[in-house]
Amino acid sequence: MRALLGAFGDPGHAFPIIALGRALAARGHEVTIQTWTRWQTDVEAEGLRFAPAPEYRVFPSGTESLDFYEAVARSTVDTLPLLREFRPDVVVADILTLAPALAAEIERVPCATLVPHIYPPGEPDFPIYSLGARMPRTAVGRAFWRRAQAPVAKGLELGRTQLNNTRATLGLEPLNHVHGGISRELAIVGTFPQLEYPRVWPANTHVVGPLMWEPPTDDVELPPGDEPLVLIAPSTAQDAEHRLLRAALRGLADAPVRVFATWNRRLPSRPLPVPENARLVEWLSYSRTMPHCDVVLCHAGHGTLARALASGCAVVAAPAVGDMNENAARVDWAGAGVRLPRRFVYPRSVRIAVERALSEPSIRMRARDLAAWADSHDPGDTAATLVERLGQQTGRLGRTA
Repeated sequence: MRALLGAFGDPGHAFPIIALGRALAARGHEVTIQTWTRWQTDVEAEGLRFAPAPEYRVFPSGTESLDFYEAVARSTVDTLPLLREFRPDVVVADILTLAPALAAEIERVPCATLVPHIYPPGEPDFPIYSLGARMPRTAVGRAFWRRAQAPVAKGLELGRTQLNNTRATLGLEPLNHVHGGISRELAIVGTFPQLEYPRVWPANTHVVGPLMWEPPTDDVELPPGDEPLVLIAPSTAQDAEHRLLRAALRGLADAPVRVFATWNRRLPSRPLPVPENARLVEWLSYSRTMPHCDVVLCHAGHGTLARALASGCAVVAAPAVGDMNENAARVDWAGAGVRLPRRFVYPRSVRIAVERALSEPSIRMRARDLAAWADSHDPGDTAATLVERLGQQTGRLGRTA
């Protein structure tokens, strides 16, 4: 089978698509990944074919900028030659990467969506996605959220209109449903099922577990000692001033723990305080480091959060923006971590949150439960099977040139 996978180039979206590509290639399929050129070496190192994704400036000021849907339309046109040359049997597009999906529809190739995080569409009485609110426990709470959905519904309708206008410029029929960026053929949700609120799932939607991949990197030495190991793993995209990192280094300076911290190759504007019980490095491998840790303190980006839980670490989640708020709420709801709102990110509150994560047995037990689930499931293999099934159902599997 030939599979074309496309993903917006940020790590949280590119890495899961690479994980899926590796799983498909391991099953003998020919895989091309369309993503940003920054990942070309990594894609090719996995034995996958690389295709450069169009990279446009979206929204910033300047005469060369495009709005989102203008970029989608142009990217779709730019992607069509790739489809016609590669002639894939199946396309899988990241939820934020509409161009490969629209190009697949034009060429009548079956297309799946990869959702590399918690599933955004909710039920009528769910809290609004990304606000970071917990699931309501009472009828009053459920009624509140049903009423609060009205402005969200208006926004979704506006998005449907804008997407349909874009579809019209590409010669495609309009959609009569919202969330048009999620395939009605197959949606693969790459998160822990334990982080999803109970709901009735669409028949085409499957929660397979987190699809994890990371670039190769050298090992780094762990801090010496026997005290609990706390890893500070800040976001690579948020918190430019390293507020969380600074607060944690100060707050845990005299705590009975070992602190391992990374500044993720984002050079601080001013020196960071490094106490005696801490080690600070430029970069490290989460997959090889987190299994040795007891607690991971992070901004709750989904990739970092999933890796921590798969390693059996309790999480202290201090969300910075957007879906990080949702991720923090879900790990708190699931009982595998402690949520620390951004407004409380100060040395003392960070220490209190870490002490709670270490001292409450139920939190660490729940984290180990999720790690046990991860050990007994292979999300990449499950997702690859679903992609194969989509090809078989449409009668295109094994098409020859």
